Amino acid sequence: MTLSQLGDPRYILLRTFRRTGVAVDTPVWVAAESGRLYVLTSLVTGKAKRIRNNPEVEVCQCDMRGRPRGEWVPARATLAASPEAVTAGRARISRKYGWQYKLMHVRRGVRPDETVIEIADRS
Repeated sequence: MTLSQLGDPRYILLRTFRRTGVAVDTPVWVAAESGRLYVLTSLVTGKAKRIRNNPEVEVCQCDMRGRPRGEWVPARATLAASPEAVTAGRARISRKYGWQYKLMHVRRGVRPDETVIEIADRS
């Protein structure tokens, strides 16, 4: 299975790996475009730290509580390197989640350390 076969799910489980090899599953909002997935996060979150150490990840469709709803897809994740990429990722998520995204940002504000995780098929 490839990322494009996942379509544009409402939620995914993002499985990252600690240095010890232990998997950590995190349910996240996601936007799909051109066969890639985009996730917003802060640079100081555990998932961002784990991706910096090991870009190999796995993703799976899930429900809002993080219960898997399909098969796992191996992928490779990178953190956005430019402010333009973060702005584009924020716009993708905002278009998809609309009022929910706006409500989230009213409650916590836009973080200055916000970044985008770009997830692509392993090659």
